[in-house]
Amino acid sequence: MYSKKLKIKFLQSLIKKLPYSISTVISSLNELTLIVPAQHIYNVVFFLKYHNMCQFKLISDLTAVDFVEKNKRFEVVYNFLSIKYNTRIRIKTHLNELNSVESIVKIHPCANWLEREVWDLYGIFFNNHPDLRRILTDYGFEGHPLRKNFPLNGFTSTRYNDVEKIVVVEPTELMQDFRSFDFESPWKNIE
Repeated sequence: MYSKKLKIKFLQSLIKKLPYSISTVISSLNELTLIVPAQHIYNVVFFLKYHNMCQFKLISDLTAVDFVEKNKRFEVVYNFLSIKYNTRIRIKTHLNELNSVESIVKIHPCANWLEREVWDLYGIFFNNHPDLRRILTDYGFEGHPLRKNFPLNGFTSTRYNDVEKIVVVEPTELMQDFRSFDFESPWKNIE
């Protein structure tokens, strides 16, 4: 782990070397989080992997979060590990439904399936991905099931008809127009 002095020196060096690529730096629980604009993700990941001071050569996770109430509702989260320095770093970028982010498969080949999963479940498009197709849902599946505006029971229902001995697929009838979200914690007022 970096000591506090080394961490500050490392952050200053990062900001100096990537002046327009990092918008915010957060240090929490002895881990660094960099907020990076979507157009700079590829360059920052490349730098973090190959620079001698960084050596973040292992991508441990790539996922997304849907904050439906925000203008840029999707947060794509990358988690990296530097085995050489025994430290972790997290990179986040924010997107809306119309934006996309550059694929990092050329830098980290194992990000291939992680990006496909995020595409399949959230609908976040990765530019220049070699094989961006569904990985967890069926190829004919409509929508992206981890988006918060996705119906809880899906757009179609499937059942077996005992009388006709066939599988019946019917459109789902929704009893409500939209889901209302209460973003307050249920534990907030408990004492």
